[in-house]
Amino acid sequence: MKISVIIGFYKKLDFLSLVLQGLALQTFRDFEVLIAEDNNDPNTLNFIESLGSKINFPIKVVQQEDIGFRKNRILNEAIHQSKGDVLVFFDGDCIPHKECLKEHYLNTEEKGVLSGRRVLLSESLTKKLLKTDVYRSISFSNLVLSNSKHVEESIYFPYPWIPKKKNRGLLGCNFSLQKKALLEINGFDEDYQKAGVGEDSDIEWRLLKLGYTINPIKFKAIVYHLFHGANYEEDDVQFNANIMHTKINAGVIFCTNGLSNHV
Repeated sequence: MKISVIIGFYKKLDFLSLVLQGLALQTFRDFEVLIAEDNNDPNTLNFIESLGSKINFPIKVVQQEDIGFRKNRILNEAIHQSKGDVLVFFDGDCIPHKECLKEHYLNTEEKGVLSGRRVLLSESLTKKLLKTDVYRSISFSNLVLSNSKHVEESIYFPYPWIPKKKNRGLLGCNFSLQKKALLEINGFDEDYQKAGVGEDSDIEWRLLKLGYTINPIKFKAIVYHLFHGANYEEDDVQFNANIMHTKINAGVIFCTNGLSNHV
């Protein structure tokens, strides 16, 4: 198993269905999927079972009790159960382009983290996707006509002479790295128990401190972010930002409350 795809997920099964449809169409085939659900809803298990032969890759649902925001904890549990040498992280509201996993794998580097971006689908196009299949409704013209945002991020242009852009930071919905990198920093820090900050940004500063580079993969690894309302409060962002600021000042790369809890 070369790649383990880990999907952070909470409640939106209709969104997850589209993400899985996108994964079923990948040109790169050597991967498994772990759905990291910050919940223990039996409907999720029933839904995956109902897909049957529609899913052409190994898939596992990793769950925990829903007692507040504990996304980092369930991501660590999924990492612990994963079999791949390369980990690709998506969110349950992001549909991957059919070449997305291929590009994540081919561009994997030692001491490097691949940072993808996302196209922000409009509300109208999201509703259309939920009524049809994945790629019949996603096209450059539909993205433009529906007033989707960051449409330029949808251009697939994988040639090596494209200049690398300035690092714009990791997005938890689309990044990849070798599993051993996360083992070096003890995975995600489970001290963060509010949304907004503390997942991708915390992983980023600790890996940079350890000598890793963040390598943009624009025009190669593309995902389409489904429209929805905000799922966190600004107070949550500030609360977690204060925690992260304290941790950065302390300079502790190997977090205390992390992946080692799941051995």
